[in-house]
Amino acid sequence: MSLDAWISLAVTLAVFVGLQQRRNIPADLLFLGGLVMVTLCGVIAPREALAGFANPAVVTIGALFVVAAGLRSTGVLDSIGNLLLGTAKTAGVAMRRVLGVVLGVSAFINNTPVVAMFVPVLLTWCRRRGLSPSRVLLPVSYVAIMGGTCTLIGTSTNIIVNGLLREEQEREARRIAHAEQQGLYAHLPGFQEQMGSMTLFEIGRVGFACAVAGSASLLLIGYRLLPDRTELVEQLDEQRREYMVEMLVQPHCRLIGKTVEQAGLRHLRGLYLIEIDRDDDVVTPVTPDDVIREGDRLIFTGVVSTILDLVQIPGLVPAADLTYEIHPKRRMGRHLSEAVVSSSSPLVGTTVRQANFRRLYNAAVVAVHRNGAQLRRKIGDIVLRAGDTLLLQTRTEFSSAFRNSRDFFLVADVEGSQPRRHERAWLAIGLVVGLVVWLFAASWFQPGGLAEGFASPALAALTIAGLMVLGRCIPAADARGAIDLQVLVTIAAALGLGRALTESGAAEAIAHAVVGGAGRNPYLLLVGFYLLTVVFTELVSNGAVAAMLFPLGVALAAAAGVSPRPFAMALALGASLSFITPIGYQTNLMVMGPGGYQPRDYLRAGLPLMVIVGTVALLMIPRVWPFAL
Repeated sequence: MSLDAWISLAVTLAVFVGLQQRRNIPADLLFLGGLVMVTLCGVIAPREALAGFANPAVVTIGALFVVAAGLRSTGVLDSIGNLLLGTAKTAGVAMRRVLGVVLGVSAFINNTPVVAMFVPVLLTWCRRRGLSPSRVLLPVSYVAIMGGTCTLIGTSTNIIVNGLLREEQEREARRIAHAEQQGLYAHLPGFQEQMGSMTLFEIGRVGFACAVAGSASLLLIGYRLLPDRTELVEQLDEQRREYMVEMLVQPHCRLIGKTVEQAGLRHLRGLYLIEIDRDDDVVTPVTPDDVIREGDRLIFTGVVSTILDLVQIPGLVPAADLTYEIHPKRRMGRHLSEAVVSSSSPLVGTTVRQANFRRLYNAAVVAVHRNGAQLRRKIGDIVLRAGDTLLLQTRTEFSSAFRNSRDFFLVADVEGSQPRRHERAWLAIGLVVGLVVWLFAASWFQPGGLAEGFASPALAALTIAGLMVLGRCIPAADARGAIDLQVLVTIAAALGLGRALTESGAAEAIAHAVVGGAGRNPYLLLVGFYLLTVVFTELVSNGAVAAMLFPLGVALAAAAGVSPRPFAMALALGASLSFITPIGYQTNLMVMGPGGYQPRDYLRAGLPLMVIVGTVALLMIPRVWPFAL
C-alpha cells in the first residue's frame, strides 16, 4: 500500500479506537478530527473532504428530522404511541406491538425518519411505566434497518447499488464492443444482462426473510441482552416536585367512555388519579374499572413531567383556572412556567379562584405544589401561602417580565411544555403520506430530463419539511432546533473518511487481501465478499461502502466466470445490515444518546443478530440469484 493508504487506515483506526475508549469526547468531534487529519496530510483534497456535507443523503436526513418534529408538534406521534403502547406494561409487550409497525413502514420510507418518529414515543412510554429506554430503543433501530432491505426504496444503500448496476451495465456494453482480450473482465455471454436495474421488490426476496428471522430473534432473546440502566429512568423522572392538578374532560376528549385502565391513567409514573368529581358526586378511591365521562373533573397528584403528558391529550384541560386558554391558535402563544410565591406577594392568603391571575399576570394556574403537604381541596379552593410553587400557563414574556418581581421568589420556564398543534394533525399526516408516495414514485424516474428533480429524495424531503413549516405544523424556530447537527456532522465526516480510504487505495488493497485466499470458488468468494462488506460497514458509512466495494464485487464475479448479481445483492444487504457498532448506520447513532448505550452494548446484542441474518442471507442469495450465467 502507498503512504496515503497507510495514513488513511491509521487515522480511521484511531477514530474507532477513540470511539471505544472515549469518555467525554463527542463522536462528531472524533470524526471531524480524523477528516481534518487525512486532509492536512494530503490524502484527499479539501473539496473531496467537504463533499460529505453537501451529500444528498445528509440533506435528506436533516430534512426528515424536521418532518418527524412536525409529527411530534401536531400530536400525531402521541396518538400513535397511545394506540400502540396505551396498555403495554412490559418491554416485551411494547416490542411486539411496535416492531411490526416499524418493519412495515421502514420498507417504504427511509428508516432514519422512522426511528426519529418512534424514539420520542418510546421515551414517553418508558417514563410513564418507569422502564429503562435502553431495553427498547436499539431493537427499534435494528428492525428499521432490516425493514429497509425489503424494497428498493427502503434504504439509500439499495438505491446506490441499483444506480451502480445500471452504470456498470452501460460501461460493460462499451467494453464488449471493444472486445478486449485480457484483463479483469471476462466478457462472458450473459454477464452484461445480469447487471440490469433492480425491480421494486427484488431484493425483498431475501431481505424480507432476513427481517423476519432477525425480528423473531430480537423478540425472543435479543432485547434481553440489552442493559437495564435504572439511572436513565431517574433522569427521565428527575423533576420530583409533586403537584395537585385538576383536569376537566371536554366533550371531544378521546378518553370518554374508556375505563381508567383503558385510558392509560392507571400506571402513570409519578402521577396518581386520587378522585373523580362528577356532578357533585365524588368517586374515591378510583378503581381501574371506573368509566370516564364527559364533564368529569379528574384530580391528580404527581410530578411535572407527567402532568405535561396529560396537558397534551386533546380534550383534557386543567380546570384549576377558568381562564386557561384552550383555543388552538391563541394557546400556541403560551407555554408552562413555574413560579414560587414570595412572602410579600399579594397572592398570599387568597384562593386560586380569587387570585385573578389573568388580570394580574396574564397567566392561568394549572397546578399547585406545597412542600410535602397533601393538598386535598379542589385547586380553586386552595389558599395560597408563601413558598407554594405554581405551575402556570403563561405567555412567552412572562419569565422576563416577572423574574425580578417581588411577587415571586423564582420564575422558570418548563422545558418541553409547548402545546400540541392538534388542529394541524391531519395536515401533517397528509404531508407524510405525500412524502411516502413521492419517494415511491421517485424510484421509477430516470436520471436526467425534466423529472430529475422529482427523482431526488433530498428534494422530496426538503419540500415536505418546508410545507410542514409553511402549514404551521411546526414553528420555524422549532424546525431549526429539531435538526440534530451531531448526527449530520458525524455522517458527513464519515463519508469523507470513507472517501480517503477509497482514493488512497487502502480499501481495495485490504479487500483483495481478504478474499484472495478463496480462489475461484464462487460461494467462498461470496461469503468472503459479504463478510468484508459487513466489516467495512461497521467502520464506514453504508453508502460509502457500497460505492467502494461494488467494483470489487463485479471484478470477482468476472474473474470467477459467474453472474455478478449475487455479489451486488450481497453488497446491498451486507452494507445495510449493520448491528455491532454505533457508527455503522445512522439510526444506531440516533438511539445511542437517548438509550444511554455504550459500544459494548451494540456488540452484545448485535453480534447474535448479525450471525442470524447473515446466515439467512448467505443461504438464500445463491438460490434466488444463481451463479450460473
